[in-house]
Amino acid sequence: MSFKSKLSVFITILVAAILILNISISYVTSRDDLIRQAEQKMQNIAEQIGMSIESSQQSSKILEDSLGSQLRLAAIAALRMLDSNIAIITSDQLVEVSRKVGVSDISLWQRFGNDIIIKQSSNEKELGINSKTFDYWHVAFHELFDLKPVSVSQGQVLANYWSGPINFATSDPRKINKWGYYYDGSTNYMINTIMDSEDFLALTDSIGTNSVIDTIMDTQPDILEVSSIDPEFFGESPIIKWKQGIPIYNLDVRAVNYGSYTYKDQKNDNFYVQKAITENKFVSFNSVIDGKHVIKSFIPIQVGKPYVIAVVFDEDYISRPLRDELVLNAIIAVCLLLIITASSYLIAGFMTRSLKQIVDKVNKIAAGDFNTTISIKTKDELGLLAASVNAMGNNLLEYTTKLKDSAEELRSTKEYLESIVGQTTDAIHITNLQGHVTDANRAFEAMFGWSTDEIEGKQLTNIPEEYKAEYEKQEALVKDGGSVSGFEMVRSTRSGELIDLSITISPIRDEKGQVIAIASISRNITSRKHSEELIRRTEKLSVVGQLAAGVAHEVRNPLTTLRGFVQLNKKKGSISPEHLDVMLRELDHINMIVSEFLVFAKPQADITKAVQLGDVLNDTIILIDSEAKLNAVKIELQSEGDIPSVNGEANQLKQVFVNILKNGIEAMDKGGNITIELMSGPNHTVILRFIDQGIGISESDLQRLGEPFFTRKTSGTGLGLMVSQTIIANHKGTIVFRSELGKGTCVEITLPQS
Repeated sequence: MSFKSKLSVFITILVAAILILNISISYVTSRDDLIRQAEQKMQNIAEQIGMSIESSQQSSKILEDSLGSQLRLAAIAALRMLDSNIAIITSDQLVEVSRKVGVSDISLWQRFGNDIIIKQSSNEKELGINSKTFDYWHVAFHELFDLKPVSVSQGQVLANYWSGPINFATSDPRKINKWGYYYDGSTNYMINTIMDSEDFLALTDSIGTNSVIDTIMDTQPDILEVSSIDPEFFGESPIIKWKQGIPIYNLDVRAVNYGSYTYKDQKNDNFYVQKAITENKFVSFNSVIDGKHVIKSFIPIQVGKPYVIAVVFDEDYISRPLRDELVLNAIIAVCLLLIITASSYLIAGFMTRSLKQIVDKVNKIAAGDFNTTISIKTKDELGLLAASVNAMGNNLLEYTTKLKDSAEELRSTKEYLESIVGQTTDAIHITNLQGHVTDANRAFEAMFGWSTDEIEGKQLTNIPEEYKAEYEKQEALVKDGGSVSGFEMVRSTRSGELIDLSITISPIRDEKGQVIAIASISRNITSRKHSEELIRRTEKLSVVGQLAAGVAHEVRNPLTTLRGFVQLNKKKGSISPEHLDVMLRELDHINMIVSEFLVFAKPQADITKAVQLGDVLNDTIILIDSEAKLNAVKIELQSEGDIPSVNGEANQLKQVFVNILKNGIEAMDKGGNITIELMSGPNHTVILRFIDQGIGISESDLQRLGEPFFTRKTSGTGLGLMVSQTIIANHKGTIVFRSELGKGTCVEITLPQS
């Protein structure tokens, strides 16, 4: 596609985007206006219904109180016609009295303990009904029988009389009645006069709130349904119980007082009814009910008690004009786009004449002709672009010459580097991230015995099994961008010979900085390793000599004593018991020195068992507690709680702890406390601290701790701490001494977790 066409298309797309944005803004604005108008209409409907409900309630209260008064007069009149003893009264008699006093039925209630039951009635279906399930009706009945004023808030209360609200009949839920209850203590029953109230309810519906709702529905087709909801009972079942397959309803539990409730979205309706009441504001939501898109709005009102007016609005009355407006705007936009496309194509042709000259110049530059000049002299952007292209051609000519010189220099540098890599005695090989060899120098071939052709594209298999895990760890570090220098390991040659190497591993990156390969430089250090081993053996012999001299010195003193006593025995022919005791002590001294040195002489067992240091410390404290008490020393163990185990040999660790605790006890000649702290340390370690309140150690003596036969104790050998340090070192741990004269000593041991 030419630039002319692209420019035309770009302008068309830009204008189309602007038109779409304008149509979208217009659509959203119009929709918001229509929704606001609908919400205002629903708010007005709710206020109108609220006033109607208030008026209807007042009218209904007057009419219902009038019915209640009529029922009271009928009850008093009926009592004058009936005997005071219910046993004498018959159902036929009650039917006749009902007709005379102008009520539908008469029932007689008697109280038996907490239960109140209909024992006689003009309607045989009423017989046997009790009031236990009648809620506040049951309370009112008891108060009448007790000749007390009825305290319940519902209904009408007069002297010895209470009239309950209009409700469904318990004996026949299809009937709606008004009841009056009278008891003055002159009879052994309470008289209940009943009047059919269906005509009353029909009258209130025809002139009350339902009539207003019907008018609204008839005059405003966009309103699909209006409901007056009582939030106290919304979602509650109006059924009290079932009798002979017929539900018994409680008229007090009416979720919808006025209007209908056919557009049901029970889950959302429950939520938004409570939300409207709780927040006391207009709330709404969109829903699809029976395939119809509607807006359901809930408006709280206060008419004696809180109600919610639910208005169902037909969303089609909003979307239909919006669709018509959208179609009209789309037609206008398409016409504008066609005009703009044609116009932009003509304008683009005029503007690209100069651009064509610039393109021709650029093509010639691409072909290597940098000398052609563009002749555009205008001062606009195209003129400036032409001048820049001319300058670019001149610069490219200059830069091309310099680039050729640089390429020659790079070629020389490459040959120089290849010469260094080829002549070095260090083996160098390159592998990709999958471990396949991509290149190797001649030193690699000489050191390992494989030629580059033999191993190219293959993985090296000359790493002994015991070194593979460590090498893979180092290789992973390099793949993440790190490097490894002077890493010592063992590899095998093609012939199977094992050689010691010092390896440097580095990542090779591409122009984006991503690691794409790994370079390994191997140096043969087998000869150096042999030399180091000889030096170590020489040092060991020197240390053995020093230890042997120390042992000889320490053992010679008690042997001199023993020799003197033996000579004395030879002259005198007998040795006193005191002299024998001295000889035994000296022999024990020699035995202790030799026993402690066995730690260095005999091989140590492999440390593979998990040890809980808390258990070892508790055993050690029990072992040494008697000696501590004799010296007035209290040993206290402080542990964090769940301490990880360590790998080790429990008896050897116990020997270390005994040595440290004995030294602490002996350093406190006046008694005191030794605190042992056990805690988790950093880097997966466990830390123990032995803190005493002894005389402390001078700085000069601290530096000599652990030397063979160095001690300030009159009966010591200095081998205890030396043995302890050896045991901790064998456990791959550390032991540190911190002390000041007169301030006690802290011995800190750090061991790795298992």
